[in-house]
Amino acid sequence: MKFRENRQQSAELELAPMIDVVFLLLIFFIVTWKSARFERDISVSTPAAENAENTDRQVGEIIVNVRADGTIVLNGAEITTQTLSEKLQSISESFPDQAVILRGDQKTPYQDIVTVLDNIKRAGIWNVAFATVKPE
Repeated sequence: MKFRENRQQSAELELAPMIDVVFLLLIFFIVTWKSARFERDISVSTPAAENAENTDRQVGEIIVNVRADGTIVLNGAEITTQTLSEKLQSISESFPDQAVILRGDQKTPYQDIVTVLDNIKRAGIWNVAFATVKPE
């Protein structure tokens, strides 16, 4: 008596779900890469602080990098102080509580940092933070 058939089913690989997952991962990595690349300007070496801590990031915060030679970089583009002032003014009018992170290089002259701070204050932005790193 034969109760069962010995049928071997071939295991087929479903491609549609695998392609969906691959595309979702690709989209995730592209989005996170794009948002993180503006924050880390490689040519800016922030100063070390003993009490430096990682704070919660706010949505849409603006990161202003000031390089050692005084060049201002906003969202990956070098800009002048006049352009910075105009952009910050328009952002401040649209979003009154906008957060700004100022990343100044260790070797940046103090006057360049003060100039950027003056532009931020003139634009009416009050939520300013300085980026630092913990000492090694």
